[in-house]
Amino acid sequence: MRIIEGGVCAVPGVKAYGKRDENNNGLAIITGKGNAVGVFAQNRIRAAPVIVMNERLPGVMNAIIANSGCANAFTGERGLEDAKRMAQLVADELGVNSKSVGVASTGIIGHYVDMDWIEEHVKEVMDGLTSEPGGSEAAARAIMTTDTILKQVAVEVDGVRIGGMAKGSGMVEPNMNTVLVFIYTDADFSYDVLYKCLKTAVDDSFNMIVVDGDASTNDMALLTAVGKGRISEHHFQEGLNFVCTELAKMIARDGEGATKLIEVNISGAISKDDARRAAKAVVRSLLVKTAVYGESPNWGRIVSAIGRSGADVEADKITLEFSDGVNVVTLVKEGNIIEGVLDQARALMARDAIVIKADLGLGSEGARAWGCDLTCDYVRINAEYMT
Repeated sequence: MRIIEGGVCAVPGVKAYGKRDENNNGLAIITGKGNAVGVFAQNRIRAAPVIVMNERLPGVMNAIIANSGCANAFTGERGLEDAKRMAQLVADELGVNSKSVGVASTGIIGHYVDMDWIEEHVKEVMDGLTSEPGGSEAAARAIMTTDTILKQVAVEVDGVRIGGMAKGSGMVEPNMNTVLVFIYTDADFSYDVLYKCLKTAVDDSFNMIVVDGDASTNDMALLTAVGKGRISEHHFQEGLNFVCTELAKMIARDGEGATKLIEVNISGAISKDDARRAAKAVVRSLLVKTAVYGESPNWGRIVSAIGRSGADVEADKITLEFSDGVNVVTLVKEGNIIEGVLDQARALMARDAIVIKADLGLGSEGARAWGCDLTCDYVRINAEYMT
């Protein structure tokens, strides 16, 4: 497997482009025909595009249209009509059935889409469609809201390419929340295989990130297979896992106001579910997040989070370490506190990424989760994010 440039446009047969204006309205379009599947937000208040896409997938998709600046959520029948109208606009340009066009939205809940703006700019974006890397970049930028960094990645595995883009910065909690993800591949798989692979990849990536513990109405991850490339399902899964994990880490690192990426690596759990519960409890903890922001090695907050996670835990079995990816400091060894290491731990926490490793000492299962610190800027950003 090798990393390549181009995002979704690294995949043969895919074109993309996007536009933003000074008022943070954005419009992105991606084209590429193939079998498509998706996973969606778990919030029971579902945005209009999520409702529409649940009806259309699995199915053959010719394109995706996505807007930023308005979530088109809690908008009733008008919202559904607007979502379908957005798809129809692209379908008319391509000369295809509107039900073969995906639709997604992100932004403020409870506002109607500015369809005049969308209709005014659809042809401009369609005319800009390109298979060059700049097309993927323009589309990825167009769907950013409070995001501060571009999120895209592509790989080649056994001659098959997988490219993806994502947006997400706030209102992020496990089970796909404020995350839009569009992934393309030139592999040839059935709907069943594509869905199984996507669900597996999402469960270990986007469903394992926490920024603020809130849950959005709009999230979706779509996977479209546009080619006829041959690859084993196992190797395809490895490539898709990598793409999803890298995008998920970018989202966690770009959490609203964040200064540090947190990775929690749980091992020694009795079950996979226990490992996931423990990992997510740590990255979800406000006390852990603020300790990381303050570069305070208050490891008691971590073991407390693990203890209340619902996972099977025994205090005298836990080993806890901090790492920056190279250096490691052990704070607890099989339930015994290690003295004289807090200054070393504090030094590691000064880095822009910290890995928290906890071995529960009870079994052989593990899991990883990602999050970010909680800063004063998070409060400022969301206090000013007005309707």
